[in-house]
Amino acid sequence: MNKLPSEAGPWAKALQEELPATQAEVAVLAPATHLAFLASDLYGSGVAFGAQDLSAHASGAYTGEISAAMLSDLGARYVITGHSERRTMHGESDDTVAAKARAAQGARLVPIVCVGEALEIREAGRHIDVTLTQLRGSLNRVDGDPSQLVIAYEPVWAIGTGRTATAADAEEMAGAIRKTLHELYGEAASAIRVLYGGSVKPDNVREICGQPNVNGALVGGASLELPSVLGMLAALG
Repeated sequence: MNKLPSEAGPWAKALQEELPATQAEVAVLAPATHLAFLASDLYGSGVAFGAQDLSAHASGAYTGEISAAMLSDLGARYVITGHSERRTMHGESDDTVAAKARAAQGARLVPIVCVGEALEIREAGRHIDVTLTQLRGSLNRVDGDPSQLVIAYEPVWAIGTGRTATAADAEEMAGAIRKTLHELYGEAASAIRVLYGGSVKPDNVREICGQPNVNGALVGGASLELPSVLGMLAALG
């Protein structure tokens, strides 16, 4: 919940103008109030955009909610489901996350399904088991085209705590996630991208994304300033 709608347009235009040559796919995931501005300013640019959340319901008496069809109609391609802040602050369960992912796929949006463990889980050595249980629950009956699905691992213990996850930490969990995806979807799971999201910055993004099972980054605070975004893209090449 950062920046104003009036700031979205100039930010998007500057991104287009200064975007370095890169093989990475770039997507901006913004608050719902900003999406119409991004739809106008990013159209035809090669930079995708999407939302930070959606309703599990298609339509109806759900005041304040935003449906997958509404997002799709704006031209959004992606939507985050199950972000750690939604889980902790709004009590979203794995079942809720799965329902939202199914709604996204039904409107031809690509859900970015977030999973990850808290500090006490990590310190107890239960991080892999807990995260994979969360993954399975969050993908319950999410049966659309696996290539139109993204998983983001968020080490909640490394976000805003001063603790840093290493590239090895990212790869350990991404590898476990990849194995579970193959159990769920078979060979089609090879097309599912696994992102890492936890204090990603220009000085560590290349090492993290260079891991065998890490296909990209879900960037939070470091995405607020354009030079940081451009620095990460330049580092990735």
